[in-house]
Amino acid sequence: MKATTLHEFYEHTSDFSGKEISSLLPPGIDKEIGHFNIFDIADTIEKFKRKTTMPYNRRAYYKISLIQGASRAEYADKVIEIEKNALLFATPKVPYHWVPTGEGLSGNFCIFTDAFLIKSKSGVELDELPLFQAGGFPVFQLEDDQAKDILLIFNKMKQEIASNYAFKYDLLRTYVIELIHYGQKLQPATVSQPAQTATTRVSSLFVELLERQFPIESPNQKLSLRSAKDYAERLSIHVNHLNKALKESTGKTTTDMISNRIIQEAKLLLKQTDWNISEIAYSLGFEEVAHFSNFFKKQTSFTPVAFRS
Repeated sequence: MKATTLHEFYEHTSDFSGKEISSLLPPGIDKEIGHFNIFDIADTIEKFKRKTTMPYNRRAYYKISLIQGASRAEYADKVIEIEKNALLFATPKVPYHWVPTGEGLSGNFCIFTDAFLIKSKSGVELDELPLFQAGGFPVFQLEDDQAKDILLIFNKMKQEIASNYAFKYDLLRTYVIELIHYGQKLQPATVSQPAQTATTRVSSLFVELLERQFPIESPNQKLSLRSAKDYAERLSIHVNHLNKALKESTGKTTTDMISNRIIQEAKLLLKQTDWNISEIAYSLGFEEVAHFSNFFKKQTSFTPVAFRS
C-alpha cells in the first residue's frame, strides 16, 4: 500500500524493458530541477500484458496520459470505459487502476514531481486545481481533433527532452502546464471556477483535511480525525456550519463524506494488504472490531471477511 516511488518506477520499467535505468533517465535531469520524463504507451504495454491484474497504486509522482485505444480506468468505485481517446490525470493522493482492454494501444504519458512544476513562474499550485483534488474523476474522453491537439503537445515534449537546448526543462514545464489547462477546460464550468463563497471554501478545506489523513500505510497509523465534530473543531467552525456548507455544496452530510472515505480506504486495505481485521479496524479509528464489522456491513452489505475473500 505504500506509494510507488520514482526509483521503484524506474526499476520496474528497467525490468520489463531490458534497459539500464541510466538510459531511461532524461539527460540533464537533477534534483534541483525536480523530475520529469515522457514515455510511449506502446513501448510499455507489455508490462500490463504480463500481469493479470494491476493493483491500486498511490504513486509518489504526478502523471498525465494520452490513451488511444480500448482500456478501462477506475478511481475507487468510479469506472470509465475508454473507447478511443482519453486524457487521464493522476495524483499521488488518489489511488487509481488502469487496464488495457483491447489491442494496439498507443499514446504517451509523462511523469513529474511537484518540485518540477514549482520551478515554474506560472503560479500553478497542483493540489489547488480541480484536476488533482480528491474526490474527482479526471478522465476525459476526447474527440479526434482534441486527441490530435494533445498528441502535438506530447510530440513537442519528446522532441525537446532529446534536445541539447540549455533551457529545455523550462520549456517542458510550459508544455505540462498547457496539458493541465487543456484538461481544466474539459471540465464543467462550475467545477473549474475558483471557489469564492464561504460555503465552497469550507467544503474545500474539509476535503483537504479529510484527504490529509490518507493513505493509511501502517497498522500503527490511526486516524486522528474521526467525527464531524473533530473536523469542525480543526476548522474552527461550529459543526452545524460545517454540515450546512457540505450539504449545500455536495448534497452530502459531513458524516456521509467521512464514512464514504473510510469505506474506500477499508476496501483497499482489505484487498491490498495482509493486515488482520483488527489492525485495519484500529487504523481506521474503531476501538472494537465488532463496531468496524457492523459499520462495513451497513455500508457495503458485506462483512469485512466476506469482502476480502
